[in-house]
Amino acid sequence: MTQERPVRSRRVAVTSSPRASVAARARGWAGEPPGCGSDGRGAPMAAHLVRRCCRRLLLPGPPGLPRPPPGAAPGPGRAPPAAAPRPLRTGPPRWAETPQAQPREEGPEQQLRELIQGATDPQELLQLCGGHRLSSNLAGMAIARLARLAHGHPEAPALHGDPRLLRLLDTLDGQISQVWNATLVQVLRALPALGLPRAGRQARSVEQEVLWRLRRLPLRQLVQLAEHLAGHRDSPLLPEVLRKLELRWTELEGTRTVVTLMAKVGHLAPALMERLEDKALELAEQLVPGDPSELCPALSQALELAEQLDVDEIRRMAVALALQQRRCVPLLRALSYHLLQKPPELGLPVLTDLLFAYSKLNFQQPQVLHRLSLELQPHLGALTPAQVSRCARSFAALRWLSRPLAEGIAQYSLDNTQDMSVAHLCAIVVSFARLNFQPSSGEEFFTMLHEQLQGQVQQLDPHVLTDVVWSLCVLQQARPPYLRQVLAPDFHTCLRGDPSPRAHSSWQKLVHINATARLETPGYPGPFLPPEALGGDGDRDKDKAKATPLQQGLREALPGALGGRDLGRYDVHTVFGWDIDAEVVLDGDNKPLPVGDFTAPHLPHSQGAKPLPPGAKRLAFLRWEFPQFSSRGRELLGRGALARRHLRRAGFLLVEVPHYEFLELRLERQRVSYLRDKVAKAVASDMATDTAPDTAPDTAA
Repeated sequence: MTQERPVRSRRVAVTSSPRASVAARARGWAGEPPGCGSDGRGAPMAAHLVRRCCRRLLLPGPPGLPRPPPGAAPGPGRAPPAAAPRPLRTGPPRWAETPQAQPREEGPEQQLRELIQGATDPQELLQLCGGHRLSSNLAGMAIARLARLAHGHPEAPALHGDPRLLRLLDTLDGQISQVWNATLVQVLRALPALGLPRAGRQARSVEQEVLWRLRRLPLRQLVQLAEHLAGHRDSPLLPEVLRKLELRWTELEGTRTVVTLMAKVGHLAPALMERLEDKALELAEQLVPGDPSELCPALSQALELAEQLDVDEIRRMAVALALQQRRCVPLLRALSYHLLQKPPELGLPVLTDLLFAYSKLNFQQPQVLHRLSLELQPHLGALTPAQVSRCARSFAALRWLSRPLAEGIAQYSLDNTQDMSVAHLCAIVVSFARLNFQPSSGEEFFTMLHEQLQGQVQQLDPHVLTDVVWSLCVLQQARPPYLRQVLAPDFHTCLRGDPSPRAHSSWQKLVHINATARLETPGYPGPFLPPEALGGDGDRDKDKAKATPLQQGLREALPGALGGRDLGRYDVHTVFGWDIDAEVVLDGDNKPLPVGDFTAPHLPHSQGAKPLPPGAKRLAFLRWEFPQFSSRGRELLGRGALARRHLRRAGFLLVEVPHYEFLELRLERQRVSYLRDKVAKAVASDMATDTAPDTAPDTAA
């Protein structure tokens, strides 16, 4: 008897508390004897079961499903149904999460929902809601519908103070945990449209509820939230939405969703943008044909995927990458591939936007650029002057010269002179000069240009004016008034004091303009740049430690080709603004002489004092890298053509070393032999030019 009292008292203590009674039931369900937990071995499992049972007992069920009273027994003849195991939940019930699991509304609830969706006027909807007692979910639907009806309505500014709307907000806020996810997201997007402050109680309550449900929101609703919050960067909800999207990027389906996220929020989260690029590339790779044996069974699937990646989505994705300066080469290649599979006639907006994106990202795809230029040419007459100038700049930035299109742009400028502003004409001229393009109607075109520039030169920005005059020098159309304008001391003084990269580029162009005035304009009296201003290092200091393969190979092969390192001068910067890889002096017998013994008027400071002996020649080695050629072939761009003209006018024989010839030679002895052959050809060409006037009469006879 004395041993049962502690047990009886323990049973009384256990049953005196509801939580303890649940623990006792848990021990019974687990198959424990009544005294099993006294030594502590069953305590962890009992505590775990207690937590699960308490949470499951406290969770409400879906509305409309009656819950039996605690002591109710099952009906006669029926065994109690086996309880299916449910996952542990700590938030709103599962029926509030997805539209597929939403409870089916019957009777008045369904009728009210149909009436709310069928309302066509804000006052009609408010009057309908004021006459019925709505649930929190229906109140949210009414608020979202009201925002759509109020968009553009003249009564919209006065709605945020309407007492009926305030009652709807109070109803929503009272049981906000029972609102469906889709409705909650719609309410969050609707509150700013109704004029409610984001710092108000209702808006903060909705934001907080959405924040609690972010982990359980479907991906489609996360995308809607991100698209809405992109215009509210100060919202505390935006970083959390972006973080969830970054974690769930593998769930993204469909190119439209990927394009929307890239365009709206890609610039706000670089890590998310990388995931979106990977997903876009994955979607694009699904459309690439694989093994021909697998093509027929997968034809229907391929056609379905091809419809997903239409031309407009390719355009939007490319523009999104361009605006965020994200040069994802694999993705751009995939987009280019699918663009080439599309039928012709892409449409004018698609053509101009794709051209802008490719030029902004400096992505050169010859087939795409050829198609863009080919399809853009018939539409030139429908473009505005601003669009024509932008297209010209884009093709120039891509180093793509389509002569029919360039001729069309020149003719467009002549036909629409009255509509073309000076800025548009300047952009076209600069583009022509970069591509080294001379229009067939050059005399007419440049006459029109000079007439339009007359009296407008002083109003141009100094950098723009420098670009225009430099372009005219490239196209051999520079006139003395333009040279005087940019070479005047008061003009170039402001550029020399500016340390910005653009000012440095403009100063280099001024040096080239000064060389044009000295070498190619015989009757020009001045002014010129001061000699002390021409002693800069030009482009030599730029990436000096990081030489290109062509530059490094040329440095190694030149001493062997010249017969010794002391016979040449290397990495020469001239007063004309051009860098020479090597300079050598040959006597009348084509033997190299010590270059340091002779005067060098092309240097800022000459080392030698002897004049060149009779018959001696100066040779300049020039390397032509890949960016100095047009993308379509082996034609030098305007900068290289101007350098070639200037150095020839300065008395040099040019030994030109293009990348496509020199880099094909792998052995040093091959490169040395190549350079010697180039020197011999340059000397022979010069001798043939000198003897041409003497032999011409005999040939005619």
